[in-house]
Amino acid sequence: MSYIVRPGPFNCIAKRSRPRPRRDPSRERLARRGRYMAYKETFWMACDSTEQMRAEYGPFHTRAEAEEEARKLGFQYLLRYEHIIGENDDIQEVRCVFLELPKQGVRMIRKLHTRCATCGESAVHDEPWQAEVWADIHEFEHSRHRVRLFEQTRAEGLKEIGDWRECA
Repeated sequence: MSYIVRPGPFNCIAKRSRPRPRRDPSRERLARRGRYMAYKETFWMACDSTEQMRAEYGPFHTRAEAEEEARKLGFQYLLRYEHIIGENDDIQEVRCVFLELPKQGVRMIRKLHTRCATCGESAVHDEPWQAEVWADIHEFEHSRHRVRLFEQTRAEGLKEIGDWRECA
């Protein structure tokens, strides 16, 4: 029977229930050469909360990809999975690390869609001035055509802006 002396305030001594297994020197040598080394596999997920029941989207190879997708979806967290892979390609350990994304100003992702009511030609724009220029060019090239403007957001979907020519 062997004893272990643990450092601490009272110098506790605990009995070891079974003897320490003998080390195989050939296996240690192979491990030092890198043949039996475990390796870590990391991938990223976008998720909406840290709770057990959560929505996850992914996987992604890089944090930047996951962060970009999380912002598009309106998710507040990233989840990093780390798998420790053993010598027989089996998963020995799984670690989950949640990262909260920094809060940026509430930015509505919106797209502007222009569509000709006469011929059906359409285009998608990021800025209002782009939509106005496209409409002006289209109405100049095609007399008596009328261009309509739509705004698309994740919250409200697609809605028409009725008097957009009078506002400008």
